[in-house]
Amino acid sequence: MRKTFGVIGLGRFGFHVAETLAKSGADVIAIDRNEDRVKAISDLVTKAFVADVTDEKALEESGIFTADTVIVSIGTNIEASILTIVILMSNGVKEIIAKAINHLHGKVLEKLGVSKIVYPEKEIAVKLARSLVVSGIIEEVSFAPGYSIFEIKPKPSFTDKTLRELDLRRKYGINVLAIKRGDRVIVNPHGDEIIKEDDVLLILGNEEIVEELAM
Repeated sequence: MRKTFGVIGLGRFGFHVAETLAKSGADVIAIDRNEDRVKAISDLVTKAFVADVTDEKALEESGIFTADTVIVSIGTNIEASILTIVILMSNGVKEIIAKAINHLHGKVLEKLGVSKIVYPEKEIAVKLARSLVVSGIIEEVSFAPGYSIFEIKPKPSFTDKTLRELDLRRKYGINVLAIKRGDRVIVNPHGDEIIKEDDVLLILGNEEIVEELAM
């Protein structure tokens, strides 16, 4: 059975979330008060509605209360974001993911009991800065608070040593998930695998530790 997602607020973040979910085969209900935004997404999603997102009746008529997960991506109107989330919760929506525009907004969402809070602009800025400062990091994907999955270049001191010799899990709490070697990908590499100079390591670890390690 396909999952149903609701996306409230179709700015850049909300639009891309709705588009990606729809292209992945999910049912998506998209809502925004801006008619042009709704028209732009209407051919991609299951249902698209122009509505005041703080209007409980309008939300009910859209069917969004039956969605498995609702993503609230309202721009700068913090009051509308909070009121919309309260309406969703009071109508039985179990999982709500909300975009926060600042720390205070995030704290309020946390108090409301939102399932997950995201800070898109902050996360992008941090990742960009980290990639500029830390030359060894190629790519980063957030996994859990404080932890990410990274693609990194191995330090020169890693070259020609086995994973067992490096002992990254014990020393740094880092797990090597895969090694990319040219066109070949070694998934879940064993301890005897020797790291080569041109390898790319896919690792899971604490962001601060990985940043230090990749310097």
